[in-house]
Amino acid sequence: MAKIISCCGLNCATCEARIATVNNDDELRKATAEKWTRQYNGPEITPEMINCTGCREPGVKLGNVSVCEVRKCADSKGFRTCAECSTLESCSLIKPIHNFSPEALQNLKNMN
Repeated sequence: MAKIISCCGLNCATCEARIATVNNDDELRKATAEKWTRQYNGPEITPEMINCTGCREPGVKLGNVSVCEVRKCADSKGFRTCAECSTLESCSLIKPIHNFSPEALQNLKNMN
């Protein structure tokens, strides 16, 4: 499966929300909503919220993608992804994502 790399380096091609959206899979939406509500111990995520085609792909975006500070930063600098930024490894904005998903940082490094 080809990778679809977001601004921060996450691979949208493997994201359950994107897979559910592209395949119009309501069962996967439901399972993902339940999983993410437990995993992130935050407000309830409903199946109706699980709709996203990916950070840099045309189409619908998951609620937080449209206000993502990392995406806003990359856009303001004219970058497609953070791989283009000279402060990639020292950036305090993206560090929490890379702490959560070291693969995201590696995806960006592999782009150079």
